[in-house]
Amino acid sequence: MHPVELTKAFRLLNHGPTTLITSAHAGKQNIMAAAWVCALDFNPPKVTVVIDSKTYTRELIEAEGTFAINLPCVTQIEMVKKVGSISGRDFPDSDKFKEYNIDTFAAREISAPLVKDCVAWLECKIISEPHNQNTYDLFIAEVIAAHADERVFSDGHWHFNGHDDLRTIHHVAGGVFFATGHEY
Repeated sequence: MHPVELTKAFRLLNHGPTTLITSAHAGKQNIMAAAWVCALDFNPPKVTVVIDSKTYTRELIEAEGTFAINLPCVTQIEMVKKVGSISGRDFPDSDKFKEYNIDTFAAREISAPLVKDCVAWLECKIISEPHNQNTYDLFIAEVIAAHADERVFSDGHWHFNGHDDLRTIHHVAGGVFFATGHEY
């Protein structure tokens, strides 16, 4: 994992990958799959993410004010399906990380954990926009730290050729995923 220049952090999301949103507050943590995540601005870098009001993740990120965006790869599709199909509330004495043996590591700027073996990570701080959050479930956040696996992202660009197992994934519907295609 190496740092990504914040003015280039938007490039981590530009190709529309499925993401994992991680959150933590007061000793509790959660992870959920999210496809509606988008780069919004360059400097300071901002993102948007849609998080339904009924989710446990939403409860934690609103309480903490931060969250992480993790970009999983092809080898993690089964894990993405699992965490995207059940609520963290279904594990009152545990959490999805423990239940599904998901390895994490500490973020640099926020309390939410980062998921090991992903290919990129964005640490985000919510910019409070109550109308958007309550009406559209839309959160705007500033990216305060960004990191990527230098095998597939360096000098501000993705380069997956030769690393098919590290390609990001895209949920297209009904549990079907595509992998990021070849460069031309």
